[in-house]
Amino acid sequence: MNAEVHGLREFHLSPLGRLAARLVGQRLAALWPDAGRREVAGLGFAAPFLHAMPPGPGRRILLTPSTLADRLGAVVAETALPLPDRCLDGIVLAHALEACPAPRHLLRECWRVLRDDGRLLVVAPNRLGPWALFEHTPFGQGRPFSHGQVSRLLEAQMFRVERRDGALFHPPFPWPWALRGASLSEAMGRRCLSRFAGVLVLEAEKDLFAAMPAGAVSLRRRVVMPMRAAVRSVAAGKRSPAPPAGAVAPRVLLR
Repeated sequence: MNAEVHGLREFHLSPLGRLAARLVGQRLAALWPDAGRREVAGLGFAAPFLHAMPPGPGRRILLTPSTLADRLGAVVAETALPLPDRCLDGIVLAHALEACPAPRHLLRECWRVLRDDGRLLVVAPNRLGPWALFEHTPFGQGRPFSHGQVSRLLEAQMFRVERRDGALFHPPFPWPWALRGASLSEAMGRRCLSRFAGVLVLEAEKDLFAAMPAGAVSLRRRVVMPMRAAVRSVAAGKRSPAPPAGAVAPRVLLR
């Protein structure tokens, strides 16, 4: 597979691209029904999917990595997002993970700018889905993933996967007669062929305790000091006067 993703703007202006945005947006709206009240950033080429989500007073930010040829919104470096720490309620990552040369750094930046209860929605091409087999769509370019691969990648960057979903069960046929039956084939695919979705949709939450070691053995330090000073320090909490020059005081090991 080619690691580059191109033709994003032309695809999403076509009837097939508008259908894909609508079907994926329906799943995002089902996962985030209150997205209109949140401060959400679309990272990648996420504008078509954000438009399909519920509107509201919350702010929407569009960020496009500099590695994408088609750019919509502010162009940023995926390893250094120009946002302060803990400033967003959610991030929609679409048309980004499959083309990013450093996906681990991208996810760590997402972790940094999300609030402690922030959520991440990942839209990535499914390795088992039909859309990954045809390069006339952006989902057929770049690196496809399986559910396990995306989950392990998120967990390695201190995210905890909460929900897994899928979309685009309808085959990527651009003919008008095929597009008319997309709603029926999408419903049937979700019911009978859930593993063969065209794209994977995963919701992940920041795992604040992922970096804390569990079961670590506490280290004990050996301190050598005069016995008289040790006894008086423990008993009175005061520092004893220094012994006279040349005197050898007995020593004790404190652990």
